[in-house]
Amino acid sequence: MRYFKSLFLSLPLVYGIGIQTISAQRAVEYDRYFVDKTIRVDYVFSGDEKTSQICLDDLSALPHWAGRRHNLNKLPIAGNGQITMTDKATGDTIYRTSFSTLFQEWQTEPEAQTTARAFENTYLLPYPKEASMVTVELRNKYHQVVASYQHEINPSDILIHQRGNTHISEHRYLVQSGSYQNCIDVVIMAEGYTEAEKSTFYQDAERTTKALFAHKPFCEMKDKFNIIAVWTPSQDSDVSVPRNGAWKNTAVGSHFDTFYSDRYLTTRQLKRIHNWLAGIPYEHIIIIANTEVYGGGGIYNAFTLTTAHHKDFEPVVVHEFGHSFAGLGDEYAYSAEPSAQYPYEIEPWEQNITTLVHFDSKWKDMLPPHTAIPTPISNDPKKVYTKVGVYEGAGYSKKGIYRPAEDCRMRTNAAPDFCPVCQRAIQRLIRFHIEQL
Repeated sequence: MRYFKSLFLSLPLVYGIGIQTISAQRAVEYDRYFVDKTIRVDYVFSGDEKTSQICLDDLSALPHWAGRRHNLNKLPIAGNGQITMTDKATGDTIYRTSFSTLFQEWQTEPEAQTTARAFENTYLLPYPKEASMVTVELRNKYHQVVASYQHEINPSDILIHQRGNTHISEHRYLVQSGSYQNCIDVVIMAEGYTEAEKSTFYQDAERTTKALFAHKPFCEMKDKFNIIAVWTPSQDSDVSVPRNGAWKNTAVGSHFDTFYSDRYLTTRQLKRIHNWLAGIPYEHIIIIANTEVYGGGGIYNAFTLTTAHHKDFEPVVVHEFGHSFAGLGDEYAYSAEPSAQYPYEIEPWEQNITTLVHFDSKWKDMLPPHTAIPTPISNDPKKVYTKVGVYEGAGYSKKGIYRPAEDCRMRTNAAPDFCPVCQRAIQRLIRFHIEQL
């Protein structure tokens, strides 16, 4: 969806909409169903504008599980796709997660009207002790399931690749708050850095870390994170810019001009990303590109990818991580028409934008008494980033979609921080990862 591009115009406990509440079920104990390993599942999502298919590509075993050990059978947020793992013998739901994809965004592009394409997608699941069933669902902008696929994971299957036991990428901890079992583990990867530029990468990874923890609530919850810089060298320096005829041989094969949008920097080589990381405990990915060209992208539960040497690198990488880590939506608007991603009659699942269809599930509880809806712009510099309201213009549409504050890190590069609603959403997700709720 277009919010993945997230390049700003400035050059109760509720986790999602439309998800089933399963809080009445007993909590799943990690040690009962899983061992301390990861099953990496590679899928291919394919189709065109009107069709979607899911195929299993490969299974790999990784030597650690760095994901959450609490709230295993709950969804953090709805996403545009969901994965459910059940114990084959009992049918009990033992793990759930959600995601969004570049494939689903591509389906809104003109090319999808005449062409079918396939996209790699990779997800990390806890390694089951016994045979388990995994169901993958893709959902459209109306939150309707448009593709579903189920397959079995047999933990004793001899054809599950064993990865990460040898040839582990060089890496160093920039923040180490605790063990991988008890912290949220974020890797920072190099893209477009040659061997001669290794020291530059590590300096840029430090800058990335400082930028992230300069923002609330990350700075207030820094002790919940491990940050790991992973050296992933490229043969060529810089990254590919197709409009200039410049194609580079880089670590994860990223390029600008995704979907013919100049500033949209992404990669479709997701298996390559995860192959570099095998053997390192991780669950969230930031990729920094060795270029001065402005751009980037962030896809929920996939990756953040942005350029390290543009002057706006710091605010952009934090913004993109708001997408990939917390599933936050873009709060800017550039069209008077409804966007292709957000029908006015459907409440978005992102926690920081609303169509008011189910506003009770968003930040209604944070509104000051007698707040007007829509909320008029105050232009008070003391309140621009902190006064919670319902401001029209978000999700790329100037009408019918609303944001929580006049400005926010999810809206412009100039905003000094996330607005209070985004801060709460991020804080909730951090707690979801590390606490039993």
